[in-house]
Amino acid sequence: MFRADKGLAFLLRYENVAWYEDGIVRILDRRIYPVETKFVECKTHKEVSKALKDMVTQSGGPYIAVNMGMVLAVNEAKNLSDNEYIEYINDATHTLCHSRPTTVANMLKAVKACHEKALEVVNDRDNAIEKVMEVAVDEANKKYLRYEKVAKYLYEKIPKNGTIMTQCFGETVVGMLMKLCVENNNNIKVFCAETRPYFQGARLTASVIRDMGIDVTVITDNMPGYVMKIKNVDVFTSAVDAITMDGHVVNKVGTFQMALAAHYWGIPYYATGIPNLKHKDISSVKIEERDSEFVLQAMGIKTTMEGVKGFYPSFDITPPKLISGIVTDKGIYSPYNLSEYYNE
Repeated sequence: MFRADKGLAFLLRYENVAWYEDGIVRILDRRIYPVETKFVECKTHKEVSKALKDMVTQSGGPYIAVNMGMVLAVNEAKNLSDNEYIEYINDATHTLCHSRPTTVANMLKAVKACHEKALEVVNDRDNAIEKVMEVAVDEANKKYLRYEKVAKYLYEKIPKNGTIMTQCFGETVVGMLMKLCVENNNNIKVFCAETRPYFQGARLTASVIRDMGIDVTVITDNMPGYVMKIKNVDVFTSAVDAITMDGHVVNKVGTFQMALAAHYWGIPYYATGIPNLKHKDISSVKIEERDSEFVLQAMGIKTTMEGVKGFYPSFDITPPKLISGIVTDKGIYSPYNLSEYYNE
């Protein structure tokens, strides 16, 4: 079986993201990695949905997990009548795709092929799980290969032995970008903002970069503006959770202030991802607000006095005026003319 994750860091290999086997979906718990390497085992698609809600996996992880959840749903429904099976698969698709409100449109797009295959095999139950699993792996391959193209376009914007800064966890793009740097003997340096309250930058991005042999330094979330200047950062880049057709980028909270700092210092900000036709403008995006208790602790250790309140918007919005380019699998586009992506 072809695997597009070959040669990437531990964290980016499919079995270490989310994987179906023998009636269970195992999802690497990114909330505690790399301090601990543990997997959450899901025996139903609803447990997969809960794992997504609980941030067991983040960034690009949910888009592999949701398809593995579809394989699990097929396994759950294998003994139902045809009509019951179809209803069960449709309900499971809705449950999985609505696990997190901000990414529903992207989830529906990601799960489409597995959903269609799951319905197609209603009359071939003996091979249904295997066939849907094949589609799930194929979709993961397509995703990785697409972001390999994105990484190649982004790589062109990074000076030889340059310095970049990242926000949150760019998942496959980060891995593919580091792979290109290694292959081309480009000894870049990377600064990762820690990305509270889950510390994805410190735990995930930095781990992938270190695992692939690249120089990486973690900074706290209130350091980027200063560090950009004194460390001569050449490029600020982040992946995105949603790109609207009117050029706004929705990404992990903190991206906006980093884009502001980059703009002030004249440092280009390149956001990586695919514009979403379901989001015609920014008004179509719902910003998810998560449990405020997470703000009042750090990796499970309480940091505030009892009675202190927290506020946790999970994402923020960066307007097109702060974005130098949207890096896609077809090239780099102006945030003011993203329709070109679909016109070509």
